[in-house]
Amino acid sequence: MSETIPLFPLHTVLFPGGVLRLRIFEPRYLEMVSRCAREAGEFGIALIVEGQEAGGPARTVAVGTSARIVDFEQLEDGLLGITVRGARRFRIRSTGRQSDGLQVGEVEWLAEEPAVTVPERYAILSQLLRQALSQVGMSYEEALIAEASWVGMRLAEMLPLPPAQRQELLEMTDSVARLKWLHGHLDIRTG
Repeated sequence: MSETIPLFPLHTVLFPGGVLRLRIFEPRYLEMVSRCAREAGEFGIALIVEGQEAGGPARTVAVGTSARIVDFEQLEDGLLGITVRGARRFRIRSTGRQSDGLQVGEVEWLAEEPAVTVPERYAILSQLLRQALSQVGMSYEEALIAEASWVGMRLAEMLPLPPAQRQELLEMTDSVARLKWLHGHLDIRTG
């Protein structure tokens, strides 16, 4: 089943469960944020492959993540600051543009990954994530540190990876394959 949602093209990747802070200043996005806040709606964030975040049109990848506004504030420079949390992954089937320049997409929602415990051979990744989260002062329920999809997505957003690699990890539909990719690219040696 498809749905049409507003799109917010960015030079970053948002993962389900991830948190992202944004500065909003263009009228088309101010109106989108206002509408989403009033209606408790979502908008889609997708990685830009051609174009810019501000001003004109941008071409994006096909898979993105919907965002829900969880907080907002007026920034020191007078602009609107919002904090969003990633919700559901989607695939863009087609795009269009409203009269105000806001890009919209007809999207198909992708299935959520099943809950899978982190396999023992990748337990080091849970330990690495636990250490990283404690260093940045974030705490989560212990159960999440054992869940393969959550661990893989948190590491993918925290590690210094190029956007194309983050996108590759977002598009994976197998949480254990994501952990295998991260384990291989981190070149972790044990023993």
